[in-house]
Order: sequence, then C-alpha cells, then structure tokens
Amino acid sequence: MFDRTDPAYSAYIRILEAELIPATGCTEPIAIAYGAAKVRQALGALPERCRVECSGNIIKNVKSVVVPNTGYLRGIEAAAAAGLVAGDPDVQLQVISHVAEKDREAIRAYRDSHPMEVVPYPGDKVFYIAISGWAGTDSARVVIEDFHTNITRIEKNGACLFALEGACGAEEAEEEPEYDLLSVERIIDFADHVDLFDVEVVLDRQIAYNTAISQEGLTHGWGARIGQTLLEAQGNGVRVRAKAAAAAGSDARMSGCEMPVVIVSGSGNQGMTASLPVIEYAKELNVGREKLLRALVVSNLVTIHQKTSIGRLSAFCGAVSAGCGAAAGIAYLHGDGYEVIAHTIVNTLAILSGMVCDGAKPSCAGKIAMAVEAGLMGYEMYTHGKNQFYSGEGIVKKGVDNTIRTVGRMAREGMRDTDREILDIMTESC
Repeated sequence: MFDRTDPAYSAYIRILEAELIPATGCTEPIAIAYGAAKVRQALGALPERCRVECSGNIIKNVKSVVVPNTGYLRGIEAAAAAGLVAGDPDVQLQVISHVAEKDREAIRAYRDSHPMEVVPYPGDKVFYIAISGWAGTDSARVVIEDFHTNITRIEKNGACLFALEGACGAEEAEEEPEYDLLSVERIIDFADHVDLFDVEVVLDRQIAYNTAISQEGLTHGWGARIGQTLLEAQGNGVRVRAKAAAAAGSDARMSGCEMPVVIVSGSGNQGMTASLPVIEYAKELNVGREKLLRALVVSNLVTIHQKTSIGRLSAFCGAVSAGCGAAAGIAYLHGDGYEVIAHTIVNTLAILSGMVCDGAKPSCAGKIAMAVEAGLMGYEMYTHGKNQFYSGEGIVKKGVDNTIRTVGRMAREGMRDTDREILDIMTESC
C-alpha cells in the first residue's frame, strides 16, 4: 500500500506536477514562440532577420493550427513572430497569453516585413527546435530539444551563455521524475491512498481551465463544431456529453482560442481528453470532489504511462492514449479496480491503436471523440460479460503493462516511416 515513505509516492507527485501545466495555444507553435522570445531576450533587441530549424513533427503540428493572440495567423513564421515581438519568456508555455491589440498588429507586420527562413532539421531527433536571430553585428541562438520547455543551449555571438551538457560550463538539467516506476496496478493503488493535499492544486486547476475552454467550444462556433454536432445529433446523455466536452475544448483550442488549458504529456488535446470525460461522468454519478480527484489521478497517470513509451511526438495519435486514460478514470468512478481498469485499457488499445497523427488542426476534435468512444466501448466490453481481447490477438500481449509497452514500441519504432510519409503528404502542393 502506498504511503509517503514509498519512493514511488513522491515520484508520482513529481510526475503530475511536471506534466499538468498550463499552456495557451497548441504546444508546438507555443514552443517556437517560447524559443523566439528567449532569442530576443539573449540578443537584447528585436532581430532584423530570423531562422527557424525544426524537426518534422514540429513542422507537422504547427502547419495548420491557429496561433492564439495573433489575429488568427497560422504556421511557424507566425509563431516565431509572436514570440519575438510580444512574448514573455518567463511564463514559458503561456509566453503569448497576454498580447495587447497593438502587438497583434505588430506581429503580423513583423512576419510580413522581416526575412524569416524556415528549414527542416536534418537529424534524427523527433523534437528539435533551433531559432537564430540577427540584429546589426549581433546574433543569438536558442535550441529546444525533447520537450516543449527544455532549452538545451543559448548562444550570443557564437559564445555559449547556457548549456545543459557539453561545453561552456554546462549546467545540470533539473532532476527528471522516475517515469519507469509507473505501472497500472501501482497507479490505482496510488490513487486510492494519495493524500489529496499533495495533488489538489494541479487537479483543481485542470478541472477549472479545461472545463472553461470546453464550455467556450460548446457555446461558440469554433473549428468544425464537433462538440456541438455530437450533442445536436446524438442527444444529451452522459456518453455523448463525455465525448462532446473533450471535442469542444479541442474545437476551440485548435482554432485559436486564447483560453489556457492544462496539458498532459506535452499536449493540451491529451490534457482535455484525459480529464473532461471523467468530469462529465463524475457529475452524472453525483460523486464527491474526493472521488473525482482520485479518478483524475488514474486518468492522467494512465495517459502519461502510455505516452512514456511512445514519446512526446510520433505518428501515433496521442488522443488514443488519453481516451484510454479517461476510460480508466471513468471505471474508477464506478468503483471498479485493477482487473476492470486493466482490461479496459487493453481492449481500448486493441480497438484504436491504428489512428495516426497528421498534425494539429480542427479534425483533432473528431479523433478525440472517437478515442473516448473506444475507451467507453473497451470498458463496457469487460463490464458486460467480461468480454476481452487476448494475448496473441494482433498486438495484444499478456498483461496490461506489456500491451502498453508493445504499443509504445509500435508507435516509437514501427511508425517512423509512416511519420515521414505523413509529413511528405502534408507539405506537398495541393
């Protein structure tokens, strides 16, 4: 049984604190804006020209999504211009959360009037952003690798100002939480016994932020109106509301809504998918706040556990992992334990693990709805007759954690060529 003396207890707390953080806008363009703001800070001036080097997955996730607070601009150039002109690097993924109207006009003017070169990163890293800027005889360069706020190097005039490793008096990276301590059985045990004082701040913020942007998506005509369409076409039952709530948050966020979300595994869409269906079912079941918070512990950590083996970015749609996590949290709300939750996860992964990521854009909301639906189907399969998929059937392995690792291997290694082909398709002329 978990208690505070167990090393995994503090690791799970650190994981939730590290992963459940606020972000305004899709996190890949915001990471570019963050890096650009750090370039301006290092340079001490607004660059006269700029160069942005990105890995394919960054290009894929920035190409089609609206950058908030820019007057509905899209793309890498818009994200970089926003960070350079109006970004506050001290607030990281909320770098362009407070942009005045005059600055929106200045962002567009800068993008249209200053040379800005965008080039693909030739290396193997899935997550890589390097931004360079020049003003007069001065230059600055910032590199972000592996995850959205992980600045690994800052240079000015070719001299290193900061590095996590290598030359110039490298600084140590902050201690990473021990993700390898995650397992489904221990996640449920932790949810049962965690002192809510240790997690309520991050979870209450997740509830407040994600519920607010979901309501915005359901109320106004954002994106393809997936959330609204579900309610109009399928009624107002809890199953529909669970899908619609998560989809509506994505409707708004992918189309430039300026409201913040609490992300999970580096993704706002995954953060909303892991939380909003659980919140809807908690209302329907009339459970108290304590049960809801414990169920959110399950949904978030199950999502993170899956994404740990997949990686931040891949050709595998992260909504699948989060829909799986949401179904696990909903099972927990119903009073189910390890056996039901484990089979729910395996069933869900067997149903929907083929859904690909073709970048951030309005159709993400539809994929979110399907991921939640698959999670609920996986749950209902097992609770109605203990129906399940067995080891040896496709990619399913014996044991839920083994199946999670197998899906991670498929997504991380097996889908690399798929990822490249998706990027080629997205960037070729229509």
